[in-house]
Order: sequence, then structure tokens, then C-alpha cells
Amino acid sequence: MVPSKEELVKEVLIKTSRSGGKGGQHVNKVSSKVELVFNIAASSFFTEEEQALLQERLASRLDAEGNLHIVAQEDRSQLLNKQRAILKLGNLLSKSLQVQKKRKPTKVPKAVIEKRLQNKAAKSEKKRNRKSLDF
Repeated sequence: MVPSKEELVKEVLIKTSRSGGKGGQHVNKVSSKVELVFNIAASSFFTEEEQALLQERLASRLDAEGNLHIVAQEDRSQLLNKQRAILKLGNLLSKSLQVQKKRKPTKVPKAVIEKRLQNKAAKSEKKRNRKSLDF
């Protein structure tokens, strides 16, 4: 189960810095880029199984200490970037915790096999009829 936004904010370290992009001189003065640092192992929201699953699925996004970094710098406002980063984190955690259903292998129906063989025979006959006959 993924915690709410308010609960996530309590366990997340928020860093801000200057962002590039649009904004002119304003960009050079304001720290609008937001980086969230979330430690999966230290989180109290998840069970040990969920933590192991998250660490396995997000292994490519974790740093050496096991922290997950989420960056948002799309907007000119620090507040909007903070909200966007929290949404990104929530979506990423919920997608990573979803367990896919096992696929049930099914047998190919007999009618489908027969239809394929009939089409194959018809195509073969058509090509055989195209050949010129030697007298």
C-alpha cells in the first residue's frame, strides 16, 4: 500500500537548487529545482517483503546508500515542482509494488490449427498451378 502525499513528505528529504531553462534572470536568483531523496530501507510504511520488492525493481534508480532520487524542474515555481516530485514518487512506488498476474498458458484451438493447415494447402496448390508444364 502506497502512503498518502502527507505521509510521504514526512519521510522524504527535500533539496532545492537553481534550475536551468526558461525564466531569464529570474532563473539565476531562485531555487526552483526540487530533488526528493527517499530511503526505502528506512521507511516505516512498507513491510520487509515490500521493501525487498521495491529495492529489486528500482535497483537501477538507487544510489550506493539505497536512496531513491526524484527530480522535478519543469515549472518556474518551487511549490509546483515540489508537488510534481511528490506525485512522481507516489506513482513510481505504486507501479513498483503492483504484482502482475501469472499468465495461464492456453492450448491452441483445433479449429485454428485446421484453418492454418487449409490456408497453407491452398497457397501451395495455387503456387503448384502456376508452374509451366513440360510436354
